[in-house]
Amino acid sequence: ALDRELAVDKEHITIEGDNVIYKNSWVAAGNKVTWNMLHYDVQLIGGMVLHQGKIAEMATGEGKTLVSTLPAYLNALSGMGVHIVTVNDYLARRDQEWNGPLFEFLGLTTDCIDKHQPNSERRRKAYMADITYGTNNEFGFDYLRDNMVHQPDEMVQRKHHYAMVDEVDSVLIDDARTPLIISGPVPRGEEQQFAQLKPRIEKLVEEQRRIITKSLTEAKKLIAEGKADKENGGLHLYRAYRGLPKNTALIKFLSEEGNKQILQKTENYYLGEQQRNMPKVDAELFFTIDEKHNSVDLTTKGLNLITGHAEDPNFFVLPDIGSELAEIEKMDAGDEEKAKRKDALLQDYAIKADRIHSLQQLLKAYTLFEKDVEYVVIEGKVKIVDEQTGRIMEGRRYSDGLHQAIEAKENVTVEAATQTFATITLQNFFRMYHKLAGMTGTAETEAGEFWEIYKLDVVTIPTNVPISRKDEQDLVYKTKREKYKAVIDEIEALKEKGRPVLVGTTSVEVSELLSRMLTQKKIQHNVLNA
Repeated sequence: ALDRELAVDKEHITIEGDNVIYKNSWVAAGNKVTWNMLHYDVQLIGGMVLHQGKIAEMATGEGKTLVSTLPAYLNALSGMGVHIVTVNDYLARRDQEWNGPLFEFLGLTTDCIDKHQPNSERRRKAYMADITYGTNNEFGFDYLRDNMVHQPDEMVQRKHHYAMVDEVDSVLIDDARTPLIISGPVPRGEEQQFAQLKPRIEKLVEEQRRIITKSLTEAKKLIAEGKADKENGGLHLYRAYRGLPKNTALIKFLSEEGNKQILQKTENYYLGEQQRNMPKVDAELFFTIDEKHNSVDLTTKGLNLITGHAEDPNFFVLPDIGSELAEIEKMDAGDEEKAKRKDALLQDYAIKADRIHSLQQLLKAYTLFEKDVEYVVIEGKVKIVDEQTGRIMEGRRYSDGLHQAIEAKENVTVEAATQTFATITLQNFFRMYHKLAGMTGTAETEAGEFWEIYKLDVVTIPTNVPISRKDEQDLVYKTKREKYKAVIDEIEALKEKGRPVLVGTTSVEVSELLSRMLTQKKIQHNVLNA
């Protein structure tokens, strides 16, 4: 019955009487492929490792896609479903179209969730297939959507039985703590205050920059004189870091030998003893930034700067609800008057809370989020850049008013705010599977983390033939200018030999910089970035 059903849509399957004829050529990702592969012994070992719920570390070009067919088939026989997780939708579609006919010949069904709309009947059907392909994000988002439905029959996923993750180090380590968030529009209430607050924030950031420049200059002078301790150079350096950790001059200074250690030593001292000495660091600052926790806090000095002379001094200060309500209760007034005063107090609290939240998000936008690094502006819209791939994350928006703050900063249309409805990290999502396995070319360095977080062993699979590639030592340069010049010189030398070159960068900004340098050298090239 399955053969006849498949023969309707698939050109490589024909029915002749009672016989089903499968051709070994079909179309995958728009190209005709011919299946003429058999598993090598080392690939059989890789399949065994994946079936045991471990991570198979296989060198690039050793056939991870072919290896995945072995445990996928074996675990699908239970009828509980197998999820093959890829890092992008192209690979999910390609692998399903490439390997699907092999599984179908063996009587199993396959599908790819990325081919179907979320919450659709076709996506539910894709999850009911024996083997389901898809991207890590889509598997995670479908789980979140299932947690928001009202009836069990509206859910698309079934129980999480067995998942095989391609590029497992990227998904389970690099992106592990990245939250998947489903957000929706905030009901229209108070109008966004970003436009009114923006001039105050710009003034605040400008004043802070002056202080940081002064602190950094003092730190450089004292450290050069050999006074790098926590009371002198270290203090000024740590103050600059607390004030603007993304300051270009600071980052450059910290890249010089020994300066990071001075900062670390000073930070450890001031964070000790329950931060008793921290006011000494923050006394000069208008606001402090905790880069690790992505948070910004105004100091009293900053509060005074942005509060207008004619304004209420508590314009940006939340009232103490508990004590104020207690005062109202003690009043010699009727119940109606007390209720009226309580409502006024709560309304004042809500307005100020909203104002302070908008202020903090704007401060974050100006100090922690850089254009062409965390986001780009295209056709009047702010678009998030994936820090791992450098590609635009279409349709994604920062939540809790942060995206609106960045839009206000960049002078583009501020769109409706969103609020979080459901969220989960990839780490917590994949830990729900009864059995988890993964493949990658580089996992041994993270073996400890894989065991600690997921209880996953890493097994290195030998190559089918000895590796002829020669891995050179890393080259380290004192400055970025020297590093980029060396990159251009290497590209020039390889070009003269007629060899193609692929250059990977960590940000859009760096890719554009290298592009300009190549253009100056009249070297033809293409740029692929967000």
